[in-house]
Amino acid sequence: MAQTDIVMAGFGGQGLMAIGKMLAKAAMAEGQHVTWMPAYGPEMRGGTANCTVIIDDEPIGSPIVRRTQAAIVMNKQSMDKFEPTVREQGLIIVNTSLIDRKVERADLKAIYDKLVQADRTQELAKGSAKGATATRTARHVRVEAAMTRIVGVSGIVFRKRPEIAQRFADCLPRTARPRKKKA
Repeated sequence: MAQTDIVMAGFGGQGLMAIGKMLAKAAMAEGQHVTWMPAYGPEMRGGTANCTVIIDDEPIGSPIVRRTQAAIVMNKQSMDKFEPTVREQGLIIVNTSLIDRKVERADLKAIYDKLVQADRTQELAKGSAKGATATRTARHVRVEAAMTRIVGVSGIVFRKRPEIAQRFADCLPRTARPRKKKA
């Protein structure tokens, strides 16, 4: 596998750091070299946040990537900032519940999906976590499916490695959660 890199960007509180960590842990479980680099402001929720994950068979020289292969953008500000940084023929996954425009670059493959309900995202941005757990779980399932297309890492890793799955059990789809042993 050649180096794969992806940036995930949106508001703080949307679960982007957790999604990035899940991807990094899954790749590490498959024996890959990984970097996970978060970037966020001082706000608890609602500020800008992004993380970059790099996966490679070889040791990674730097966690900084100027042009990524893929981007998951959860809000318009992230779309405006990161669309120009995706490489030619790259992939961009757009959260249509908060972004009302199409990708402007014709050379990118774009996937449009309602990754999170707009009302829940606005609650998170305002700092209200009420009802956010179900939204996060649904979002993580969709983003995991998108990342599987990008890097080939899926929930199968979590089923094979229960010690990793246990740390993220509340974020994973039911089929990937660690199974309780029958008595």
